[in-house]
Amino acid sequence: MYQFLKFEKELPLAFITINRPEVMNALSNALTEELGQVFAEVEKDEGIRVLIITGAGEKAFMAGADIKELQERDFVLGRKQTRRRQEVFNMLAEMPIPVIAAINGFALGAGLEMAIACTLRIASTNAKMGSPEVNLGIIPGDGATQRLPRLVGFGRAMELVLTGGMIDAEEAYRIGLVNKIVPPENLMEEVKKVANIIASKSPLAIQYAKEAVSRSLEVGIYEGMAHESYLHALACATEDKKEGVAAFLEKRKAQYKGK
Repeated sequence: MYQFLKFEKELPLAFITINRPEVMNALSNALTEELGQVFAEVEKDEGIRVLIITGAGEKAFMAGADIKELQERDFVLGRKQTRRRQEVFNMLAEMPIPVIAAINGFALGAGLEMAIACTLRIASTNAKMGSPEVNLGIIPGDGATQRLPRLVGFGRAMELVLTGGMIDAEEAYRIGLVNKIVPPENLMEEVKKVANIIASKSPLAIQYAKEAVSRSLEVGIYEGMAHESYLHALACATEDKKEGVAAFLEKRKAQYKGK
């Protein structure tokens, strides 16, 4: 069904592998459209509780935009293409289920922007990350100037964007850009471990918690707490809440149904 990515399910997990290893999984316009399609497919599938995204091969998660297409951009194409990519990455950020980026190599430019649109990031120790657009006489266009400051702080984000340099996995972990770093051979094992822990919880509780934390970056603290209270109350009205409390009291594993 897809030409530039692989989509697989091991319910309750699903996996998207960017599959353009010959160009280090660079983001093309065609791949952008396939990502939009597969994200919509994932969101409709109630059996999927966590989505994992990685890159094919051992070198790159996604090493930026397709340079041949970038060469053709003028004002009109630059505006059109970046707005479409922002739209697709926003689908990723706003997905009701958590999304984990398994960063298995270079995550540069558009690759970094896709990774920071994910809920969590786990990287191999050989990963390299950066926002190198200024080295090409342009600036990021797929969300880095907005999401990076929210993730690593104003100063670190400004440094990454203005220098166009790369940082290694250790530095990315130190500044909070990634949640964990593991040896390359253990990457998917660790990602699946974290994903399965999340998938074992109430899917509604996970959805509401993800929404509450995400909105904290966009509103004042009092508006955020009011929204948190509403989502907490909403969770209290679910069958999953009754099951979770009963399972705790009965000292058994909860069987959540997402209702």
